[in-house]
Amino acid sequence: EYHEGKIGDEALLGVQAKDDSTLEVKLKHPASYFVSITTFEVTYPQRQDIVEKFGTKWTEPGNIVTNGPFLLASWQHENEIQLSANPNFFLGKPAVEKVQMFMINEKTTALAMYEQGQLDFIDNHSIPILEKQRLSKLPGFQRVPQLRGYYYGFVIDRKPFDDVRVRKAFSMAIDRSVFPKVLHGGEQPASCWIPPGMLAHDSRIGLTHNPPEARRLLREAGYPDGKGFPPVTLGYNTDEDHKIVAEAAQGMWKRNLGVLVRLENQEWKVYLKKLQTEPPHVFRLGWGADYPDPDNFMKLFTALSGNNNTHWKNPRYDQLLELAAKEFNGKKRVKIYDEAQKILCETDLPIIPLFTTAESTVLNPRFAGLEYSPM
Repeated sequence: EYHEGKIGDEALLGVQAKDDSTLEVKLKHPASYFVSITTFEVTYPQRQDIVEKFGTKWTEPGNIVTNGPFLLASWQHENEIQLSANPNFFLGKPAVEKVQMFMINEKTTALAMYEQGQLDFIDNHSIPILEKQRLSKLPGFQRVPQLRGYYYGFVIDRKPFDDVRVRKAFSMAIDRSVFPKVLHGGEQPASCWIPPGMLAHDSRIGLTHNPPEARRLLREAGYPDGKGFPPVTLGYNTDEDHKIVAEAAQGMWKRNLGVLVRLENQEWKVYLKKLQTEPPHVFRLGWGADYPDPDNFMKLFTALSGNNNTHWKNPRYDQLLELAAKEFNGKKRVKIYDEAQKILCETDLPIIPLFTTAESTVLNPRFAGLEYSPM
């Protein structure tokens, strides 16, 4: 409201520094997830005088003020970042004096640089799918489950996916157990949306693999054995992993429903724009936790969410999320989210949850002390 100009007086914001180590925040209504939000980077304090002094250049080396273990020494945009140890870090100066971070587009190039000793650390973005099993045997390999979901969304106000029976048929035709086998990255099949490790995760929620029921629903919707089914497209952003998932889903839809789905892909920025202007019938997206609370996952699909590309709206779903946000009793929150998840993943089904992901990394064994986050 303050940024929209609805509140002009900063004193009415309800945010006050009580002393050097205490911040007091007064909310308009109860928000059980608020403490979790304070771990999200956008809530970190910034020096107002620095932002005002340097404008759009405030994040450049020599301008930005940080309080972490490393300082930004140099930044060659789209190429390389150099960090130097912060002598004033509150836990003491790091043992590593300097860190160089390279932006490398090709996974094979990054892996080759690691194996030649030019890099000390690589992660999912730098590990080709077919190399994950081999690398998993290295002493510096780690795999950490992530609070990150992968899904296909339907544009539900366009035929044929305006019919929930068709959406359910497409979901039940998919055998999610295939994806960990073809991706080799520690993925966990998921028919529900809230990921493992988060409050209200329940693997029993959602539609599971059931080809006979999928065919029955498609027949009931007017497409027996896929006959008369209109041309539809599955879109995804260009990536080796996404291509493998899309081709697997395409094969299962053809085999189990008799439906041929066309595949198309674009680079990420082009793909995002297309989702807003001319979306495919089915699209690939994912979500990683900004803060470790189901509110962050479930609100993606509310009517007013800017991340809801399905065009789906359900007033009861939105109402349940408002109730859950104000509820502090954990068991009651779970019950509310269960009802909301069943609407999302069973009754209305604007999305097909497919799996949750894991982060694979390889660290030079001569280093220790690197902590891995599930977010």
